[in-house]
Amino acid sequence: MPSFDFADHFRRSPADRGPDLMTIDGTDRFLLDEAPHVHSDALRQPGEVAVVDDRYGVLTLGLLALHGADGVRVVQDSLTSERALGAAAGTFGRRGFTHARSLEDAFRDVRLVLLRLPKSHDRLDEIARAVARWAAPDVVLLCGGVNKHMTLSQNDVLRRYFGDVTASRGRGKSRLLVAQDPLAAAAARAAVTAPWPRRVHLDELGMTIVAHGGVFAGASLDLGTRVLLEAMDDAVPTARTAVDLGSGNGVIAVELARRRPAIRVIATDVTSTAVASTTATAEVNSVADRVRVLRSDAGDEIDSGSAQLALCNPPFHEGTTVSTDAAEAMFRNAATILQAGGELWCVWNSHLRYRPVLERLVGPTRQVVRTAKFTVTASVARG
Repeated sequence: MPSFDFADHFRRSPADRGPDLMTIDGTDRFLLDEAPHVHSDALRQPGEVAVVDDRYGVLTLGLLALHGADGVRVVQDSLTSERALGAAAGTFGRRGFTHARSLEDAFRDVRLVLLRLPKSHDRLDEIARAVARWAAPDVVLLCGGVNKHMTLSQNDVLRRYFGDVTASRGRGKSRLLVAQDPLAAAAARAAVTAPWPRRVHLDELGMTIVAHGGVFAGASLDLGTRVLLEAMDDAVPTARTAVDLGSGNGVIAVELARRRPAIRVIATDVTSTAVASTTATAEVNSVADRVRVLRSDAGDEIDSGSAQLALCNPPFHEGTTVSTDAAEAMFRNAATILQAGGELWCVWNSHLRYRPVLERLVGPTRQVVRTAKFTVTASVARG
């Protein structure tokens, strides 16, 4: 096996978010160690291996460096993960992978798939179904996770589409699930009877929501979003351009466009599934001509001073980890995106106490609504 020192190669700078400078963990190592044991032949053939949701590029570059894989197909929902892989590949001079344009493109005829188990069972369902539908008959789906975040229900999801699902012994804090014998016919039936993305009509808004697996709130109305929508009519009524930071399934952006026929909305999210969901929700509700959807990290690619209003229901989890980093990035970028005097309207779980952060990063902040659980604030950009 070629020499490749993970400690030297896979580190992130102290300026990056998170206290741990190591980008590789025991689950990544476990997946890379076991890959040649479950399907060594696939690793030797170009284009027969796929990697899903590789957080920092460790799995992809590890397959290239350790196992000589080539033509690895990569599915990365998160833009930050995609950027991390590109940066690491450039730094270490590693090539031999492509970003798949669709799940069919990712899995058509592949024989080995490495997957970090997602928090969302819906995300796991959409990925596992796609692998079973389009991969080769001898495909192995090798899933890795941290023990404390794994449940038997993940096995149940995999068994919908694979005839053989087994769990490895634990190693350190990690465990693997190995899915084989794809049930292609069952996966094809499910694609007809319960297709992804999900589509649900919400009577209380008269809106149809479209959502891919893993998108925040799925095809439903999040409680915090509901509180923001109830207050939103008073948010800068004269605004010509608004930005929805972290658009998810698109409810906020689409509802704003529906209520204000003259406004143009820029909806942005860091994940490709959210971008696809927002786009579909805008299309099915006939406002796609006024809702522009972008994949960016907390709105970092939106022009300065381009909007009079920004709205957000920021996340406070990154996967299974509680974190306010994404919210603070949204606040910082909102301050840049907004014109002087523009406003950021934000809904947040009251226990998070974001108001001092908003005051510091955006500008003077007032409370608009407070319920038993949620707070809506309006922050005026200093410009």
